[in-house]
Amino acid sequence: MASAELQGKYQKLAQEYSKLRAQNQVLKKGVVDEQANSAALKEQLKMKDQSLRKLQQEMDSLTFRNLQLAKRVELLQDELALSEPRGKKNKKSGESSSQLSQEQKSVFDEDLQKKIEENERLHIQFFEADEQHKHVEAELRSRLATLETEAAQHQAVVDGLTRKYMETIEKLQNDKAKLEVKSQTLEKEAKECRLRTEECQLQLKNLHEDLSGRLEESLSIINEKVPFNDTKYSQYNALNVPLHNRRHQLKMRDIAGQALAFVQDLVTALLNFHTYTEQRIQIFPVDSAIDTISPLNQKFSQYLHENASYVRPLEEGMLHLFESITEDTVTVLETTVKLKTFSEHLTSYICFLRKILPYQLKSLEEECESSLCTSALRARNLELSQDMKKMTAVFEKLQTYIALLALPSTEPDGLLRTNYSSVLTNVGAALHGFHDVMKDISKHYSQKATIEHELPTATQKLVTTNDCILSSVVALTNGAGKIASFFSNNLDYFIASLSYGPKAASGFISPLSAECMLQYKKKAATYMKSLRKPLLESVPYEEALANRRILLSSTESREGLAQQVQQSLEKISKLEQEKEHWMLEAQLAKIKLEKENQRIADKLKSTSSGQLVGLAQENAAVSNAAGQDEATAKAVSEPIQSTSLVPDVESREDLIKNHYMARIVELTSQLQLADSKSVHFYAECRALSKRLALAEKSKEALTEEMKLASQNISRLQDELTTTKRSYEDQLSMMSDHLCSMNETLSKQREEIDTLKMSSKGNSKKNKSR
Repeated sequence: MASAELQGKYQKLAQEYSKLRAQNQVLKKGVVDEQANSAALKEQLKMKDQSLRKLQQEMDSLTFRNLQLAKRVELLQDELALSEPRGKKNKKSGESSSQLSQEQKSVFDEDLQKKIEENERLHIQFFEADEQHKHVEAELRSRLATLETEAAQHQAVVDGLTRKYMETIEKLQNDKAKLEVKSQTLEKEAKECRLRTEECQLQLKNLHEDLSGRLEESLSIINEKVPFNDTKYSQYNALNVPLHNRRHQLKMRDIAGQALAFVQDLVTALLNFHTYTEQRIQIFPVDSAIDTISPLNQKFSQYLHENASYVRPLEEGMLHLFESITEDTVTVLETTVKLKTFSEHLTSYICFLRKILPYQLKSLEEECESSLCTSALRARNLELSQDMKKMTAVFEKLQTYIALLALPSTEPDGLLRTNYSSVLTNVGAALHGFHDVMKDISKHYSQKATIEHELPTATQKLVTTNDCILSSVVALTNGAGKIASFFSNNLDYFIASLSYGPKAASGFISPLSAECMLQYKKKAATYMKSLRKPLLESVPYEEALANRRILLSSTESREGLAQQVQQSLEKISKLEQEKEHWMLEAQLAKIKLEKENQRIADKLKSTSSGQLVGLAQENAAVSNAAGQDEATAKAVSEPIQSTSLVPDVESREDLIKNHYMARIVELTSQLQLADSKSVHFYAECRALSKRLALAEKSKEALTEEMKLASQNISRLQDELTTTKRSYEDQLSMMSDHLCSMNETLSKQREEIDTLKMSSKGNSKKNKSR
């Protein structure tokens, strides 16, 4: 029974411990619950102490009972010891008494054995209960210590939070006071703003009435005086001359110069590559000096011989494009007309590449089929055939994009303006692809050259030709890399420069509008240059009247005569230069004629008399050609004495000389007569122009007065529009300011309301706590 009670008690303790573990999570929620749980645990501990005391009292009573039983057993044993000798003396007489004592002894022994077993069991139960109680007590004490530490920590957190909440409450109260003061000031400002808005509304009404009347007047004047607005329509706006950007033009010319240098290097490398390829076909695999090459290679060599007529125009087209970009032009895609010619030259070169590509591939196949070709050389030839196909494809791709870039200057509908940047990006990608293909060709051709040089039949001519081709391929690779990096570095500038054009429009509408714009730009430049001319010194009034009488009465003046003298001096200097030139030409012709005559005389001495007539005819033909080229020089210089052996040649030269002399005299007389007539007519025209200038001055004065009147009208219109816009801007600014002030007031009110609500909630929480 006692063990069952202990087990029941221990089960109760276990249940209470599990409850305590469940209550541990509840303790974390609040300090108040934790304190209550700790108090409950203390009370439970007191109950456990009381139950432990009860168990100890029971144990003491059991030990006392055991001691009593032990003393009783000792007494029984003493009595048994005393009864044994008495039994020996009275064996005979007391057999009945011995039987009784044995029965009592057996009873006592059984009773003693039961008591001993019960005592042992109680000792074991007491020991186990004591150990279990000590273990539970230790666990509960450790748990109590941890709970007390957690309670202390929670209490510290609660204290910190309370302090923080108190500080925030104080801060919010201060902010509330400040906001109340600020709200009062804002309310005052709002009242003032309302008054100002009322005043502004009154002013706005007055201004609106005034401006509406002025607007009607200005609209009527604009409709009557202004013919059209060129910025409204893109077709007209494209004709406006954009602002001159000298830095942009210099940068574009510099870039074009760099591109020209790169293209020249590329053209040189292409010429060398095609020429040396033609030489190689004549050498390998069959040398044309020893044996006849195949008809395919003959045709291929014939086509390659024409490479200069296709490659040279690329350099010429790029040179024309560079020369078209000057400081005075506007360089955009719509104005670069010369790009079309470069595109056409590139198209012709691509047609040349397409024409020679099949022959090139067949030629490489013939090299692979020859007995001298090894497996490694055959592999290199196959790689080179693939590279040549890639090279032609890259050139075709590049020509497609360059043709697209040339469309805006000829056909504006062929390419949208939004696609300019993407086309330029694709041009850069195509150039990089060309560089990659040339690197592959250089690598594969160098491998092929090394293999061919190791062949036993390789000649020195083949080695040098391969080296030349390899150097041209390396030059092509370097040129392609330079031009690709150059284009990629300047790609951002090309894309940014597309916006250079008329304002308030997407750009030039057509090439015709771009050409008209450039003409207007030239006219504007000449007009600005004419304005920059220094003014002539003023003439006194009396001298001007005298000069005017002289100009009106006479047909010549000092200035006219001075101009005539200057013109005659310039003509004389030109004639002297021509005379010196023809004198030198005549001397050279004389020297040549003497040498030719000397050669003919030497031949006549060495040959027979039958060949004399043929040499004389040859000499006559040569001298006749020289006389036709230098007839005018002979007319000016002294007559040249011929040492020719044939008299017909001298008579013919004399006739030609006399004819040209007479013709020159006639022409000079006609020229002098024409000069005198032109001077006379010039003087009369100059006098008439002076009179016309006087009339035009009066006309210009009247036009200036009319311009001043129109300027005054336009100035008044501008003032009207500016005042209207300024008043509208002021009103919009004031309305925006009022709206912003109302928004700030509403926000501040909302903040005050939220602060009030938060302060009320905090006060309620503090009260509840």
